[in-house]
Amino acid sequence: MRTAYGVETVRAAERELMARLPDGALMQRAAAGLAAACADLLGRVYGSRVVLLIGSGDNGGDALYAGARLARRGAGVTAVLLAPDRAHAGGLAALRRAGGRPVGLDAAGELIGRADLVVDGIVGIGGKGGLRPDAAPLAGAATRSRAAVVAVDLPSGVDADTGEVHGTAIRADLTVTFGTHKPGLLIDPAREYAGVVRLVDIGLAPPAEATELEALQHADVARLLPLPGAETDKYRRGVVGIAAGSSRYPGAAVLAVAGALRGGAGAVRYVGPAADAVIARFPETLVSDRGPKKAGRVQAWVVGPGAGDDAATVAEVLAADVPVLLDADGLRLADAGAVRDRGAPTLMTPHAGEAAALLGVSREEVEGARLASVRELARRYAATVLLKGSTTLVARAGGAGAVRVNPTGTGWLATAGSGDVLSGLGGSLLAAGLPAVDAASVAAYLHGLSARFAADGAPLGAHDVAEGIPEAWRDVRG
Repeated sequence: MRTAYGVETVRAAERELMARLPDGALMQRAAAGLAAACADLLGRVYGSRVVLLIGSGDNGGDALYAGARLARRGAGVTAVLLAPDRAHAGGLAALRRAGGRPVGLDAAGELIGRADLVVDGIVGIGGKGGLRPDAAPLAGAATRSRAAVVAVDLPSGVDADTGEVHGTAIRADLTVTFGTHKPGLLIDPAREYAGVVRLVDIGLAPPAEATELEALQHADVARLLPLPGAETDKYRRGVVGIAAGSSRYPGAAVLAVAGALRGGAGAVRYVGPAADAVIARFPETLVSDRGPKKAGRVQAWVVGPGAGDDAATVAEVLAADVPVLLDADGLRLADAGAVRDRGAPTLMTPHAGEAAALLGVSREEVEGARLASVRELARRYAATVLLKGSTTLVARAGGAGAVRVNPTGTGWLATAGSGDVLSGLGGSLLAAGLPAVDAASVAAYLHGLSARFAADGAPLGAHDVAEGIPEAWRDVRG
């Protein structure tokens, strides 16, 4: 599992490690990893032109020592000093000894325009609020240049703890981060500025209980997948109820059922006005016209996709004593108090617009502060929340503990009905007995992986995502 830690946790781990190492050893480890990553990106170091953008923090020192290593290998290295009197003295001396040279801001534009590589060492992980006015033009010059841009630990101008970007920030092709990932490297909008992220092990050992973010990998998902045994029957595999669709949106019901069937449910019970459409596509579905209470035995419910204004069905499902996945129209129709008062687990799956409506803020505020938004929803509704989007986040009920970020997915998932498939898939995993946070995380992972396989670089439809789930499942299982 990939983990990310907040700034204060990282700094505490650094202090603990530095107390056990010779003076300057930790910075040398970071600089060595940074220099190696830069050399790999350049391909040929000798004769290359490297520009270092140096602020007053320790990551400026990392960049200067790394620049000295590149200079000793024949690169022409120039350091643009934003605060000459506060640049890291040891790093600056090392650069000069290696043949590099420091310059002021006046020369920066021309140097960046001719560079093969630009190294961003302006602001460290403690930076807040975007780049200062004197540094902001450097970000623009780097973007306009043909140079590859490498960020030291984190792109300058993004918030390490939240992934928020307020103002101008460096856009990197590669971010070389030290010791552990930082949340801002895994969450949009900051993730878009980080490019490819390369983690350099410098010996940090932050406490596991302080984890801010978790990102499941194939092995983690494989351990969580519910697999049938020799004595398993359809009820032991899980029966999921789908209360979805309407005369206007029958396809939402079909797609939710598709996600549930492909997600491993032993059986799917459908309740709603789209029964004919569901049976025509999936004759194995058990349909009922008597409402959720009389539909028969289920281990979990999915309610809301394409439901229109059927608030009564939403209320009836929320009253059931089984896990409930609440999506789409269900989010709008659900009584907040009824959600909070449920004894069984609730999983809410809003996109940014739906989350904004639930929180009473603008969509832009949710998209700009995704981590804070998903935590607040989980706290406010006492429910597990899966916030869909470019980086899908899953917060535990109540909002405390590590938030999970989904590492799969593709922009091609931005297509009508894909969320309905995700709802059915998540519901099937709830019915199989997975805790809500695991059901949500595994569903997002398989959903994103399926879309990658189905798209293969081309547009896809939601039905393609549903049909690709078995392939994603097999890939995870190896």
